[in-house]
Amino acid sequence: MRATAEIDVEQLTEDAARAELARLADLLAAANRAYHTEDAPVITDADYDAAKRRNAAIEDRFPHLKLSDSPTDQVGATPSEGFGKITHAVRMLSLGNAFGDEDVTEFDGRVRSFLGLGADAELAYTAEPKIDGLSLSIRYEHGRLIYAATRGDGAVGENVTENARTIADIPATLEDAPDVLEVRGEVYMSHEDFAALNERQAERGGKTFANPRNAAAGSLRQLDAKITADRPLRFFAYAWGALSEPLASTQMGAIDRLSGLGFQTNPLTQRFTNVAAMIAHYHAIETQRATLGYDIDGVVYKVDDLGLQARLGFRSTTPRWAIAHKFPAERAWTRLEAIDIQVGRTGALSPVARLTPVTVGGVVVSNATLHNEDYIAGRDNKGEVIRGGKDIRVGDWVEVYRAGDVIPKISDVDLTKREAGAEPYIFPQTCPECGSDAIREEGDAIRRCTGGIICPAQAVEKLKHFVSRGAFDIEGLGAKQVELFYHDDVLPIREPADIFTLAARDKGQLARLKNRDGWGEKSADNLFAAIEERRLIPLNKVIFALGIRHVGESAANLLARHYGTWEAFETAVTAAQPNTPEWDDLVSIDGVGTVMAGSLVAAFSQDAERASIDRLVAQLDVQAVAAPKTDGSPVAGKVVVFTGALEKMTRAEAKARAEALGAKVSGSVSGKTDLLVAGPGAGSKAKKAADLGVETIDEDGWLDLIGDA
Repeated sequence: MRATAEIDVEQLTEDAARAELARLADLLAAANRAYHTEDAPVITDADYDAAKRRNAAIEDRFPHLKLSDSPTDQVGATPSEGFGKITHAVRMLSLGNAFGDEDVTEFDGRVRSFLGLGADAELAYTAEPKIDGLSLSIRYEHGRLIYAATRGDGAVGENVTENARTIADIPATLEDAPDVLEVRGEVYMSHEDFAALNERQAERGGKTFANPRNAAAGSLRQLDAKITADRPLRFFAYAWGALSEPLASTQMGAIDRLSGLGFQTNPLTQRFTNVAAMIAHYHAIETQRATLGYDIDGVVYKVDDLGLQARLGFRSTTPRWAIAHKFPAERAWTRLEAIDIQVGRTGALSPVARLTPVTVGGVVVSNATLHNEDYIAGRDNKGEVIRGGKDIRVGDWVEVYRAGDVIPKISDVDLTKREAGAEPYIFPQTCPECGSDAIREEGDAIRRCTGGIICPAQAVEKLKHFVSRGAFDIEGLGAKQVELFYHDDVLPIREPADIFTLAARDKGQLARLKNRDGWGEKSADNLFAAIEERRLIPLNKVIFALGIRHVGESAANLLARHYGTWEAFETAVTAAQPNTPEWDDLVSIDGVGTVMAGSLVAAFSQDAERASIDRLVAQLDVQAVAAPKTDGSPVAGKVVVFTGALEKMTRAEAKARAEALGAKVSGSVSGKTDLLVAGPGAGSKAKKAADLGVETIDEDGWLDLIGDA
């Protein structure tokens, strides 16, 4: 991969873009787990934002390459197992990001376009500092605090009620509040309190924290509420979830109402009626950033009118009516001590820079991505120079930057400090794990090991994926145990099917597992029981667990709902080849493109991998997955196509409404299409629908059909 700041997405070939999206998906998933679940970020906020922005830019240019489990469709991470779970009555979503003034102008344009408003129509926004803390939702019923939950994955959070009760800024009771009120905001720690806490921790010989955000998150997520009570946590309220009655008709009015109820709201929040004033407010806050006394990482803009917010609605993970204008990334110089090559689940050879540790924006950085061999050599994928043609060598002084709190990157090299005799880095042509040839296909930015299942790195990573939480999630068999079993000579696990023969093999070896260090009779029996429980497994879990390239959780769900049973899925994918009915059916699934279809077909057509899959399925009872139902919707499950001009709503609004009612919106008419909504100017799609006998209605007919559903 190339540096976000220096390599234009327009330079990417399709194959390079495909590889980049896969790498970004892995990187962002790891970052989400580290940040939201473990309170131990591995990358900076700036790097995280940059990676998501680059991911979105590539998807915009190559929409057919978008992964079904794209990072743009995900929020947060799965909640920790250390707390009880609370399902949010209203999902807690993340925000889209803006990184420059022009992005804010584009955001305003998108809002106006969706609403059908002209450039001169008045449209008000609020602007408030974006607190760098931990999101919290607090539910009150009849004025009494009932529970408090972290964001978690947006749908389910951690129950931290007793901890939240210890925070002085969170009232235990409210007067004149709606009967049901979920107040949302950010738990944070001031700079002064953070410094004092670290001083106390050091005196006690306890853990010190890298930054106030980590300290706040770690303090709120203590299993012992007494520890939380000893930590100086604060809370800013800025939003709400479930309500029995509206707080106000505007965002600003609702914030004032929350303040009146006794919550701390940020005094820098203001209302504006033009973009230029909003941006000026952003820059004014930026100049105050160091003196605020608490960490912020940007400014959030929200459409003020709550009626317009409701009309704008949501994308899969972000509201259309809000955006976070992030502050610029931070940079530092340090020494490159070594370049290591890591081999991933798909065989990709990824170079990693090992750095002399340096603090960048409050985080100690010791590793950075080097993307690929071209980036190290100072070239892009077309052979053109980047970074002025400067290559990267071990021993160099390099500039590290964090453009979104993801994995740090190297942006520049100081040739004046290069040591005499420093040698150019030679990228390996063979896999460092198994010695197989590492080839780079034409147009691909990534070199990949050809060893497949004989490559220990690939095999181990595939097994780790197989037992991961979104897949089989076998209690007692995590990443560490997988590595131990893989290298075991007596009871090895070299492929997924081996997991389900482990108990029988252990018995044949006279209960060897129970007699090993770290294992006892109870722990071994618990593992065997956990494995046995997973023999009965839903189809979508099996598909995802196979670890097929480009097939994530969302794609696995789509495939499972489409085919219903393992037998139907296996038969279809086995028979699917371009220009066959099975292939056409596969790529017609909303969210499945030719790239993903090709990966599926390849996996099922390779003898060794197919044999491994067959051995696994022989051990399982794969359960069918029924398609979800949307009660009361006349279009649930139907494939709908819009064409021509719409006069009573924008195209984006019509599509969002259809999807909210459970319909699948397609961009083309086919034999799978159930309904065509044709406005004035409908052309070839209307003709094709007529030829295929697809029901066609106009916009009024569509509005009559969906009614108030």
